[in-house]
Amino acid sequence: MDRIDFRSDTVTWPTPAMRQAMANAPVGDDVYGEDPTVNQLEALAAAKTGKEAGLFVASGTMGNLTAILSHATRGDEAIVGEDSHTYLWEAGGMATLGGIVPHPLPTDEIGRMDLAQIEASVRSDNPHLPTSRLILVENSYGHKHGYPIPTDYFAAVRQIADKHGLSVHMDGARLFNAAVALNMDASEVVKDVDSVTFCLSKGLGAPVGSVLCGTADFIHKARRIRKSLGGGMRQAGILAAAGLVSLNEMIERLADDHAHAQQLAQGLAQIPGIVIEPEMVKTNLVFFKLADDVPMTSRDVTKDLQEQANIWLGANGRRSFRAVAHYWISEQDVTLFLETLAEILRKT
Repeated sequence: MDRIDFRSDTVTWPTPAMRQAMANAPVGDDVYGEDPTVNQLEALAAAKTGKEAGLFVASGTMGNLTAILSHATRGDEAIVGEDSHTYLWEAGGMATLGGIVPHPLPTDEIGRMDLAQIEASVRSDNPHLPTSRLILVENSYGHKHGYPIPTDYFAAVRQIADKHGLSVHMDGARLFNAAVALNMDASEVVKDVDSVTFCLSKGLGAPVGSVLCGTADFIHKARRIRKSLGGGMRQAGILAAAGLVSLNEMIERLADDHAHAQQLAQGLAQIPGIVIEPEMVKTNLVFFKLADDVPMTSRDVTKDLQEQANIWLGANGRRSFRAVAHYWISEQDVTLFLETLAEILRKT
């Protein structure tokens, strides 16, 4: 890459193997179901998640929205974490495009809604109320340190859903980060949810795309929803080819990203003027902030990092930051980041 970019794992460029696969990909018209590379990707994604079928979509937001609109309809309600990605960062799509009412609940320090609150939020059969239809969960939980939520939580959510006839969808944008951190197969992480969307274009390094997985009947319905959202792509095998490299070559190496994030967290903890909880760093996301006595803002810091070392960092508020490790971040990049940041703060 042409910079050291800690802003997100979405900034990753495709690897040389991905570029080669894209150039050589067999293609067809995917709307007709005739693109062999897309079909191969969808089958592999389903196998990796232990689901019956998969659907290649343009983005994680499209995958989540397609899932929500497949599970629920106008006037239905979705129980969701108040700081989850589907509620905060997807343009209100479930409400604006689906007429589905979000019912946000608080989450704990790692992103779990309280189980008793979930059950208490299920509506009674009353014509004055929306119909509870869906529980939305997330793993890893982006807003809470990218924490990999243990699977016993989802088993308990599943029990509530079954008791009340609800579906469960997981935003698994960084599903494989969670699986690697939990030291288990992704299929084990998602065994208690009806559907899951995961991103190919984050830690897995592909340039475009996500995959929605679930039962064959669910994916059949979701394919129609995807079409209504403008997501029917034609010779999409050129994109899917990179996703195949992601699933075949990029999952195990996510452990390197986690190690670099831990290196970064431990180093930040040693810099005067930085406040961080390194024990909360379990995957590739690192959240930290400036101490109260530092006379700078996050904008000042990010500007200095760019000017001094071509290091790009995302501000997460006026005095807060999020740094993300990914394929294009090395141990040496982390060291340079720490040295440069320490020097910037020493001059204040």
